[in-house]
Amino acid sequence: MEIFMEATSMKLLAVGVLALACGAAGVFAVGGGSGSRGSMGENSGGESTPEPGKATLLPSLKQYLDTRATELDEISGEREEELDALAVAIKGLIDQKKPVRLNFICTHNSRRSHFGQIWSSAAAAYCGLEVHAYSGGTEATAFNPRAVAAASRAGFQIEDTTGGENPIYHVRFASNRPAVTCFSKRYDHPPNPKSDFVAIMVCTEADGACPLVEGSAARIAIPYVDPKVSDRTPAEAETYDERSAQIAREMLWVMRRVASHQSR
Repeated sequence: MEIFMEATSMKLLAVGVLALACGAAGVFAVGGGSGSRGSMGENSGGESTPEPGKATLLPSLKQYLDTRATELDEISGEREEELDALAVAIKGLIDQKKPVRLNFICTHNSRRSHFGQIWSSAAAAYCGLEVHAYSGGTEATAFNPRAVAAASRAGFQIEDTTGGENPIYHVRFASNRPAVTCFSKRYDHPPNPKSDFVAIMVCTEADGACPLVEGSAARIAIPYVDPKVSDRTPAEAETYDERSAQIAREMLWVMRRVASHQSR
């Protein structure tokens, strides 16, 4: 019993430390993502002006991130080095007083790249940072419904606004921020940024196919195992949930590093 209570106390302490590190940044949080196909409407990610004050995360998503915050010690030292490259790139843009634009790139823009887009948006909001997140692929398919379901289970509010083979989803992470608009597209498709963005390669295939990403201020490889390996198996939902949780955890680690830098 004493060992259990000590372990529980350590996890609660970890959440508290992360909250302090994230809350100290004192900057607005933006869910900016992709907008409607090629247009700049109400939910376009462009770089809409954030509403005053800190983002109010959806309660279920806040609870989910609180749990992920207790798991940061699960990230290996080798992986931290890869993630730190992203944190450094973000800090570099902030130091130059440039908007932080992140474009998560994978082959089909169907699973991992969308997880990267929405979790970096939510983690930035959790830490009080202003980030504009996007995603794209080397080809367009659709935001895979299994990944959509996993994101919904994690606490995002998701609406399919169009239907069809490549639906446009509005993904909400906060009650006072625009929804992130997600659909499959090439990484250079509007409204994704054309310059001064960080290209984040989340699969080895796209990493190899795009040795150079035109217009990017930095190109960083952070590959993830494709949850597709478990499609149509009994482990399908569990695998998607695990990948979603891993990306959420690692985006929290990155945003915490950036927030800590901002508080100095």
